[in-house]
Amino acid sequence: MKVNRKTALVNEKEVQYTHIENASSAVCFMFSGTGYTYEKPLFYYSTMTMLQNQYDVVHVHYSYEQDVFKLSSEDLTTIIYNDVNAVITEVFNSRQYLNTVFLGKSLGTIPIINRFMRNDEYLNSKLILLTPLLKFDTIFEALMMSNHLALIVIGNRDTHYITSKIQAIENKPNIRIEEIPNANHSLDIEPTNTLDSILALEKVLKSIGEFLSDSH
Repeated sequence: MKVNRKTALVNEKEVQYTHIENASSAVCFMFSGTGYTYEKPLFYYSTMTMLQNQYDVVHVHYSYEQDVFKLSSEDLTTIIYNDVNAVITEVFNSRQYLNTVFLGKSLGTIPIINRFMRNDEYLNSKLILLTPLLKFDTIFEALMMSNHLALIVIGNRDTHYITSKIQAIENKPNIRIEEIPNANHSLDIEPTNTLDSILALEKVLKSIGEFLSDSH
């Protein structure tokens, strides 16, 4: 296994990424959340799950100033998409992959939902959406229109858990929802319970593993 820290350029801006090469024909691109980095449990163990399932893994290390989050949903999407797409392009220029998975959490679900799920370029890819930002209408609308295979994992104590939207998405045959009872936006159990949070993490990882192995 090779682990290399690399840099992609976007309009003279540098975007760092880590390419974990597992001699695989499949790759998983991971997009972190705001403050929820790749060393934290969901990403650390999702990375292990991907490697266990014979995927290469790419962590994209973007970061943004607070004023960026005051932009419109469309402008924010464009900024993040340009950053991650530069990394994707560079990775594909260096390696040929037969299968692609995208995994994002919170902020990292924005380019997946608002770009990849709105066109057919990655129609054959699997999309894993941890705690997507369902409060935003553009996110919900893109999910409802998409025909991509996706897994959503969300806790029912997440501020972005909206019952009516979850029920509507559940009716789409291409999208699975794994609901974690009493879990917040970090998919930790409330009130604070360490062992139950570990069990919730196990449930998340099992769902990801099953989603990867499903041929449909």
